[in-house]
Amino acid sequence: MSWIPFKIGQPKKQIVPKTVERDFEREYGKLQQLEEQTKKLQKDMKKSTDADVAMSKSAVKISSDLLSNPLCEQDPNFLTMVTALDTAMKRMDSFNQEKVNQIQKTVIEPLKKFSSVFPSLNMAVKRREQTLQDYKRLQSKVEKYEEKEKTGPILAKLHQAREELRPVKEDFEAKNKQLLEEMPKFYSSRIDYFEPSFESLIRAQVVYYTEMHKIFGDLTEQIDEPGLTDEQREKENEAKLSELRALSIVADD
Repeated sequence: MSWIPFKIGQPKKQIVPKTVERDFEREYGKLQQLEEQTKKLQKDMKKSTDADVAMSKSAVKISSDLLSNPLCEQDPNFLTMVTALDTAMKRMDSFNQEKVNQIQKTVIEPLKKFSSVFPSLNMAVKRREQTLQDYKRLQSKVEKYEEKEKTGPILAKLHQAREELRPVKEDFEAKNKQLLEEMPKFYSSRIDYFEPSFESLIRAQVVYYTEMHKIFGDLTEQIDEPGLTDEQREKENEAKLSELRALSIVADD
């Protein structure tokens, strides 16, 4: 949110103490930053959950495609391995969807609701600024008549100007006081508001990755060939690839 004061003639009298104006600008600036950070976090969380869903669905699609591959019909061992992979990917997708739903409900939605408060706050600040400009305009008007010769007509106009000024001054002071009291309270409330959401986010991630550890542990037991190290598997694959490269149909011209 942004705040651009109106430009009008300034009264000679300092109607808002500089310390008060500095306090107001400081508190409002903190809320401007909070609004920006909240919107960014909401956007980033949405991107993260969308990416999680896309990754999970892609993994299920890959295992499903492998399961329908003709190789599975020709090699029972390969069919067993791919079937185990497909089961694991579907379990992963199920837990991932639970995690995403939990994050949507306990993190993204609260962020969205928190962001919805800022337009009302912005409007309150705008009304305070508009009232301040009216206050300055009427104060300048009073000062103008106070500097003139005190004739009957001038005194009448001065009295009228002061009467116009009084309710506007009271209105500004009330708006200013309310904002100075409530803006720090609103800013401080962010901790109590967001703490349950972030705790829920952490719990959702812990549950998900604990289940992933179990799922892939089970999968490893089903497909692992005992006694073979990663280095031995790599050498075995290289040997098979060399055999393929030796075929005339793939030989270099």
